[in-house]
Amino acid sequence: MTISSSLNAGVAGLNANAARLAGISDNIANSATYGYKRVDTDFQSMVVASGSGGTFTAGGVNTSSLRLVDQRGPLVSTTNPTDLSISGRGLLPVTTSVAVGAGNGVLPLQLVTTGSFRPDAGGLLVSETGHVLMGWPAAADGSIPSFPRNTAQGLEPVRINTNQFAADPTTELTLGVNLPAIDSVAGASGLPHELSVEYFDNLGTSESLGITFTPTVPAAGASNEWTMTITDSASGDAVVGEYVLTFDASQASGGTLASVATVSGGAYDPATGAIDLVLAGGTVTANIGIPGAPGGMTQVSNSFAPTQIETNGSPVGNLTSVEVDENGMMRAIYDTGLTRTIYQIPVADVPNPNGLVAVEGQAYTISPESGAFFLWDAGDGPTGAVVGFSREESTTDVARELTDLIQTQRAYSSNAKVIQTVDEMLQETTNIKR
Repeated sequence: MTISSSLNAGVAGLNANAARLAGISDNIANSATYGYKRVDTDFQSMVVASGSGGTFTAGGVNTSSLRLVDQRGPLVSTTNPTDLSISGRGLLPVTTSVAVGAGNGVLPLQLVTTGSFRPDAGGLLVSETGHVLMGWPAAADGSIPSFPRNTAQGLEPVRINTNQFAADPTTELTLGVNLPAIDSVAGASGLPHELSVEYFDNLGTSESLGITFTPTVPAAGASNEWTMTITDSASGDAVVGEYVLTFDASQASGGTLASVATVSGGAYDPATGAIDLVLAGGTVTANIGIPGAPGGMTQVSNSFAPTQIETNGSPVGNLTSVEVDENGMMRAIYDTGLTRTIYQIPVADVPNPNGLVAVEGQAYTISPESGAFFLWDAGDGPTGAVVGFSREESTTDVARELTDLIQTQRAYSSNAKVIQTVDEMLQETTNIKR
């Protein structure tokens, strides 16, 4: 029985080292595979109860292989903005292009640590392994709605339409103009001063606001009063607001706004200095300054000077590129300078990453051993930040694998020697009968 157990232990040793060799060969074969996680093979001794008389029975050895998903490979830079990696713990949510193409709404969730995603013919961001990047779509204003974090519901395949256009309407206007103080004194001509300001409506069309400043000329002294009339070209130059501006003539605050009286149009807010102008192409908030504060509208000296005319918005733009920031926010960048958030890419985490089940293309699925996933904002909780223009290299250390290969080869030879020795001993036992 003891000799037979030695033979069985030797066979078990051969099988165990063959299993370790399989893991080493897979690691070396994937040493240049982006996102590959090395396999580690461990040995465990098998103990069999000893027989009577103190004889020892060899139990042999058993193996277990574990893919070390929690190990991180070095990040290398690339030239593609949608080459994505994670600088720390966490995985990117993806699904398969086959599932998306089926069109039945069933999108199995898989997880990857890195991927080179590029738009296909339909605009889907697909990696070279056939995985489609998943994310939460942004609302029209660029905000991300609230989605459940413990389920894939709400995640959608990221689709980029490279031929799309985007309007960037004007919503804010800063109006800083100096009005000549000499025009609001007795004997002045009373001629108005005119100003035109371009803005973009909700459809990206260029329109203009006509702003006229008419001084109030008193019979004697100085009125320090002007009437500001605003017209909109989108409404056939109809008046959209009229306001009476009164300026301070005191030594302490001379030249600043003293008060604003609304004749028609949106009301003036003295706390913020803003007027909401309701135009044909949308609402624009015009800031003309706070009473008593520097900046905004002033009345000093003898010159009419637009000192600060600023608007946001831009013409209709063409999409030029897409980038993902460290918080997982995917932004579309247009040739007009407009930047708009279109998706948020969350980072998934599980309690035991090494319990994930490996599938094709360096992707993983959830298992009972890994635990349930949770979708974090990148950089929050235990997860790392999303890194664009980068790929994660394989975690294989070729020098270490070759060293393990030598050890495995020696161990395999030693177990073969045990079998050979047992065979010779059994042969000697057979020779006794002779």
